[in-house]
Amino acid sequence: MKIGIIGGGAIGLLFSYYLSRRHSVCLYVHSSEQRNLIQEEGFLFEKNGHRAREFVQVKLSTQWRGEEEVTFIALKQYHLPHIIDMLSTYSTNGHALCFLQNGMGHLKWFDGLNGDIYVGSVEHGAMKVGHNHVIHTGVGTTKTALFRGDSPNFMDFVQSIEDDFFSFVVEEQYEKMLIKKLVANAVINPLTSILQIKNGELINNPYYFRLVKSMFAEIIESLQLKESEEYFLNVIEVCKLTAHNDSSMLRDLKEKRLTEVDAILGYILEKAAENEIHTPIIDLFYQAVKGKECRVED
Repeated sequence: MKIGIIGGGAIGLLFSYYLSRRHSVCLYVHSSEQRNLIQEEGFLFEKNGHRAREFVQVKLSTQWRGEEEVTFIALKQYHLPHIIDMLSTYSTNGHALCFLQNGMGHLKWFDGLNGDIYVGSVEHGAMKVGHNHVIHTGVGTTKTALFRGDSPNFMDFVQSIEDDFFSFVVEEQYEKMLIKKLVANAVINPLTSILQIKNGELINNPYYFRLVKSMFAEIIESLQLKESEEYFLNVIEVCKLTAHNDSSMLRDLKEKRLTEVDAILGYILEKAAENEIHTPIIDLFYQAVKGKECRVED
């Protein structure tokens, strides 16, 4: 199959490596510098100290025309407004778009899109080093769920994947899948980025763990979620599986990039306001991350 991947970050490069083994991949990137480098040198994939160089077709993101049967949008949520008009113009029936963003604020932009719309939750650990080097730091899975549509292309794609290190799981309910990830991200990312700690310290340090429980309680109330134990156990499991990792938000701040705090905590604060829920801890960490972002912009 023809597979498009929009976004040359860690996840975009990771997907490009694994999917190019069985499919014809075109990677769409933002900058001419990254495009030219990958065209000339390929990109370097690294896992457990082993390296492999891969060459894929690469174009600028503005050149996407919806020709691929399946396209993954591997951008941060705050980059989506810059390409949503392009996606609306060139998306076609019979083809599938799969969005891999954190949070849930991007769902409101899907109305003008054609074709099948899927959303995904990537559980792999990946770190980008320079423009053309990605390290697979933790093997997980990619959970996906149908948001709208009925074309078989995406399911044909999922069934074609036979890789223990890069598996796909299709969930029945997109909303529960995204909320589960949202809750974990909303607890782990802001706390680790402000405390400047690895994910595992949130559950190994008793004082930090109190913060975890307090933050979690406000999130559950804000989103009006039942079955809170299931969501809490998932937070603990993610912390255990990624114990030695920096969260994506901590890495963003370390590397002087904007974060997805608006897509994560910002979304929850909107829901809290709608439900008239007081959220002092969420608001505190939201403001703290935004304050660090101001230093990034400066």
